[in-house]
Amino acid sequence: MSKKIGILGGTFDPPHLGHLLIASEVQHALALSEIWFIPNQIPPHKQLDHFTNSDHRLNMIKIAVKDHADFSVNTIELEREGPSYTYDTLRLLREEFPEHTFYFIIGADMIEYLPNWHKIDEVINLVTFVGVKRSGYQTNTPYPVMEVEIPQFEVSSTMLRERLRKGGNTEFLIQDDVRRYIEENQLYGT
Repeated sequence: MSKKIGILGGTFDPPHLGHLLIASEVQHALALSEIWFIPNQIPPHKQLDHFTNSDHRLNMIKIAVKDHADFSVNTIELEREGPSYTYDTLRLLREEFPEHTFYFIIGADMIEYLPNWHKIDEVINLVTFVGVKRSGYQTNTPYPVMEVEIPQFEVSSTMLRERLRKGGNTEFLIQDDVRRYIEENQLYGT
């Protein structure tokens, strides 16, 4: 059965309510059947950064989406060794699910970065890009990108890691179950 699938990739380190808001808004705006959250193994542009163990990131995103029937986690990138390139992931997904149409959700920061993507000219033939606006970023690009307006919710995983490290407030930014997991596993210096 053919479905319209939204893909939201990222480190999800940690996953937050902004990720869920983006997924929900795009799903409703484009009448998508499902949203697949795909945690990255080693994002090529972040290889020098330190990020949390993949098992913890996977567990947190599973917790984050568990109450949303149309949201699921796909581990395709975690199952591969080495750097994760969107091109490789999409090629594999298209082979496995040839009947589906894929919509790759990206933030405005990534829209600006598209010219630098690995095999971008091939990627645009595999997927429809959906860009969500973010303050401080332009959405001009030579590549075809559908834009979806979503309510601005300025939260980032970087900001949350800092707050968690300092014992700061994360209420209404991450789900309580995700916060509990972080504390139980002593992530981010909690």
